[in-house]
Amino acid sequence: MKLNFKKNGLLYISLGILLFFSFFLYVFTLETYDGIEAFSIYIRQRFGRFYLWLGLICVLLLVILAFSSWGKRRLGKADDRPQFSRLAWISMLYSAGMGAGILLRAVQEPVYMLHNPPISNETDSGTIALEYTFYQWGFTAWAFYAVFAITVGYYLFIQSKKVLSSSAFSSVENFVSSERSRNMIFGSIDILAILTTVFGLVAAIGLGTTQIEGGLNHLLQEDFGLKGTIVVLLIISILAFISVFRGVDKGIKIISTWNIYITVGLLFFVFLQSDILSVATRFLTSLFHYVVDFIPLSLAYGEYDPGEAFLTDWTYYYWAFWLAWAPFTGIFIARISKGRTLREVILGVLLVPSLGTFFWFTTFGQSAFQIIENFGTYQGQFDNVFSSIFIFFENYPFQGFINTLTILLLISFLVTSLDSAIFVLSMFTDNGKQEPSKKHRLLWSIILTIFSIGIILLGNAKADINVLIAMQKLLIITSLPFSLLMVVMIILFIRDFRKSHKTNPT
Repeated sequence: MKLNFKKNGLLYISLGILLFFSFFLYVFTLETYDGIEAFSIYIRQRFGRFYLWLGLICVLLLVILAFSSWGKRRLGKADDRPQFSRLAWISMLYSAGMGAGILLRAVQEPVYMLHNPPISNETDSGTIALEYTFYQWGFTAWAFYAVFAITVGYYLFIQSKKVLSSSAFSSVENFVSSERSRNMIFGSIDILAILTTVFGLVAAIGLGTTQIEGGLNHLLQEDFGLKGTIVVLLIISILAFISVFRGVDKGIKIISTWNIYITVGLLFFVFLQSDILSVATRFLTSLFHYVVDFIPLSLAYGEYDPGEAFLTDWTYYYWAFWLAWAPFTGIFIARISKGRTLREVILGVLLVPSLGTFFWFTTFGQSAFQIIENFGTYQGQFDNVFSSIFIFFENYPFQGFINTLTILLLISFLVTSLDSAIFVLSMFTDNGKQEPSKKHRLLWSIILTIFSIGIILLGNAKADINVLIAMQKLLIITSLPFSLLMVVMIILFIRDFRKSHKTNPT
């Protein structure tokens, strides 16, 4: 595998930073953990309200763009048509953007919100619980992805730029006097995107493999421990490499479509055995309140302010997490959206996954509410985020088969998140190519696997800290510069798109 430093500076600098960070994790573990913890709390407290405003602005901007004349503009040439069917397209963007998270939180989060309502008003607690779950998994999360996707898609397919985060800032490169300064500035943006993607994947893999291990332990009544976690991780890594090695059309698309079929199957398995009328009623009621209350919810205004403690632990954390995933997810969505109109991309990314997620959480959440009523006294059966869904399925027939299927789906979702990230990282380090070389795909598969195993080993070696949680909180830190860059990126996109649209409105 021959890699030239000048052509792969992003790769080597990123690897150097990862190694440098790993050194501090291993040698100064407690100090690094405490630093990450303190800094992430500081960012959420100081910039939390900024995150709220940014989320609302992104949603409103996308709605305006979708229904304006700009929405007719195609990402590509006028005669370009989509490469993938609408089902395959939605399957891939959903698997990359959410995936295993909806299994992780399907029961635990609505139940938590039910017993710890963020606000109190005349609305019943079940509706408030789902309204807040919708809010944290809905339009705003996908708006962050969609803004990045259409921006990168515009510069990639209309302006013919490279598949790099820095391409969104290419219109200001002439204002930087020297080539060296330009390389440093734009290289820093791309390096930040690479590091954020790596840390995001490690956090997701850590959470996902822990849930899989918890499911296996629960299902087989045996503690597989650290070795079991590593075996699961290796299986996921091998499958992800096979998928990304085969490419988007023959690998990622097939697994993503499989994910959607199985997810819909699980959803209707629960829905058809629930009180269908109560689930449907709760869905429509919670959706109505979410849409009507969206602006005050988004700004935590008036009676919709749940307090800084809740916002810091939940909303700010979610917003930072979605922002941290925006570069990788947005670029991947842009890559698979060539030939679609701006309107279709916005509505497809903003509405379809959100509505599907809302119905998912309503079905599992409302069913869990009714199961808790049957318990008589709730004793925290669904409090554990890693085992809640497996305990939930014990209340349904074929629990062994369903729990096994859930574990397989978890693995499959992690595979699609990992292979999508490997593909995007490979595009970054292979000079922004839309079809990166297979040697880059192999290299990033190995790097992510080794780094993930190292973090998991470290997390198990230190009983008094949780390194995986530290990795998640690190995303909050790395998301801050991206949130600031996103403001500039939006301004530049509107300016450049306006000029382009005047010249060529089709």
